[in-house]
Amino acid sequence: MNNGRYIVIVLDSFGIGEMADVPEVRPQDQGSNTALHLIEYNKEKKWPNLLKLGLMNAMDYEVGEFKKSNNAIFGKSELKHFGADSYFGHQEIVGTRPKEPVFEKIQVYLDEIQEDLEENGFVVDRITRGDLQILKVNNSICIGDNMETDLGQAINVVGALDYCGFDMIDEVGHIVRRHVKVPRVIAFGGSGVDIKRIEDNVLVKGDFMGIDAPGSGVYERNYHVNHIGYGVDKTIQLPTILDEIGIENHLYGKAENIIYSPNGTGYNCVDTKETFEALISDLDKYKKGFFLANIQETDLSGHGEDPDRYIDVLNIADEMIGKLISKLNDEDILIIMADHGNDPTIGHSKHTRECVPLLINHNHHKGVTDVGLRKTMADVGQTGADYFGTKIKNGESFLDKILN
Repeated sequence: MNNGRYIVIVLDSFGIGEMADVPEVRPQDQGSNTALHLIEYNKEKKWPNLLKLGLMNAMDYEVGEFKKSNNAIFGKSELKHFGADSYFGHQEIVGTRPKEPVFEKIQVYLDEIQEDLEENGFVVDRITRGDLQILKVNNSICIGDNMETDLGQAINVVGALDYCGFDMIDEVGHIVRRHVKVPRVIAFGGSGVDIKRIEDNVLVKGDFMGIDAPGSGVYERNYHVNHIGYGVDKTIQLPTILDEIGIENHLYGKAENIIYSPNGTGYNCVDTKETFEALISDLDKYKKGFFLANIQETDLSGHGEDPDRYIDVLNIADEMIGKLISKLNDEDILIIMADHGNDPTIGHSKHTRECVPLLINHNHHKGVTDVGLRKTMADVGQTGADYFGTKIKNGESFLDKILN
């Protein structure tokens, strides 16, 4: 067992080229290469740390001043999960092999969800708009389609926190999860709202009906949320396994919101510099543990099809990576990676199914080491488990390649 820190930074959506299966499974992503197209984009890029860590080695490509490093540990990973999804990508990183979900609407499951809820002591009513209905539970929680993402991707369980508490919202979410096969059931609520305001924000789009969550006000004060993914077993994931042997987990940015962590600390924010600063500050406090940060503004730039903003965010991230590396000791391992792609030049605003870089810092290393093409990002989780002297269910460790 090592006595240092295992640190993973996810530059959300910073892919390095389409996967081989893209022509069959996601033809809209053909030609995608987020990193390469940003490099080729006419805007100043300040990425000395990414280059030193082996970005171009991982891409096996050189262009202009973007050269391969002569002192780097690098590799790349395919995505094992379906599609290209941030939530499932992070579940994969910490050790899950997610089942493929089904995109569907709440209407199909109303009767069986209501029966299950009533068998568990809940009072269930229905809200009707035309031919469609959603469920109202204990006059404080609504269950309907998620109206903010691609329709059919998620079921929302939206609650008035002051009237039911988050434990009840979460319990209802897990009951819904037993019946539906959508990628996510999102159980959430906030203070300062009541059921009337939630009901007043019912939306209908085609065959889908749910709550306009921003309009309902639940995001505004004391927001609580749990993302309950299809086929995700938190008991086999790295944070849970580390907790069992007394290793603390520290999560930052969106990672704090979407990964289950039974102990340690969490810092939920979006700003890139603030996320890094929270992590760097904690490195002064904690000399051992698992640290995982998500840098979300890269992904937001991809969704906005905005390469200028994407490059600006990466310039900030690279500077902060340099400051982070200066805090590392000889036992620490740092991995910079992504969870999928989001090529802002490809012609659509959605994620792209790309391989992701693995850029690794270990102070003792000298020379060039290729950890290879990994078949699943769970290898990163298994490597972390190996670092702390334990194992998780999925993935293969490449710790030996880092330490050699």
